Amino acid sequence: MKIYLNGQLVSKDEAKISVFDHGLLYGDGIFEGIRIYNRKVFLLEEHIERLYESAHAIRLPIPLSPAEMTKAVEETVAANELVDGYIRLVITRGSGSLGLDIRRTSDPQVIIIADKISLYPEELYEQGLKIITASTIRNHPQALSPRIKSLNYLNNILAKIEGSDAGCLEAVMLNHKGEVAECTGDNIFIVKNGVLKTPSTDAGILDGITRRAVLRLAREAKLEIMETTMTRHELYVADECFLTGSAAEVIAVVELDGRLIGDGKPGPVTKDLKSRFEKLTRE
Repeated sequence: MKIYLNGQLVSKDEAKISVFDHGLLYGDGIFEGIRIYNRKVFLLEEHIERLYESAHAIRLPIPLSPAEMTKAVEETVAANELVDGYIRLVITRGSGSLGLDIRRTSDPQVIIIADKISLYPEELYEQGLKIITASTIRNHPQALSPRIKSLNYLNNILAKIEGSDAGCLEAVMLNHKGEVAECTGDNIFIVKNGVLKTPSTDAGILDGITRRAVLRLAREAKLEIMETTMTRHELYVADECFLTGSAAEVIAVVELDGRLIGDGKPGPVTKDLKSRFEKLTRE
């Protein structure tokens, strides 16, 4: 495996950063998770745009231009000879002192890892997931904007632990108002009476790249779409439910908090959008 580290492709064992890096000390940095399909980086332009928006929001200077970053990602994929895989693109604040002052940091680190990923067992893409609602909520949007894809995922990790303890691979997270936000690593959709519904970005969710792609596919399929406030009750009584994410792709949810969703099987709209998404990844 070759990892891109600040302009060089190095072995996994050689890919090292300072223990004083604020990405390690404080989770001060940003990242993107990106898919590779048939040797092509999927929706790379959208991921790069979001990366630089996150960086700008936290005043983190990236030492490469977007064009240079794009080239670095593509070169890393080629060096690892990946046909299908996953990229983790990380920018840290850089090395500094044992304090919070960003003025005492320097040399932001650019790290690109290209590898394989399997978030869920293959059979669950056919059968659907059973999930729970976590008691850990999403960060308050006035504390940390959910539009920033930062290195600090501790609340998501705590919610993921709750799901794991309950024997589930995912968990729904509510926002500070008690409304449905998203899952620990995925955006969430439901179908009710033929209408596709998903929480709006105002609910405190990450503006997912795969979420955007699925919404575009739904429009092409002439589905009625609502980006709206949602409650757990609406999930319980939905006809269908599914999740989207760069790592997760599109996967059905068939049970939430011990309640079957629909008939307990992936529904027709979910299957159609999953098929459309798979086709999109191979174009």
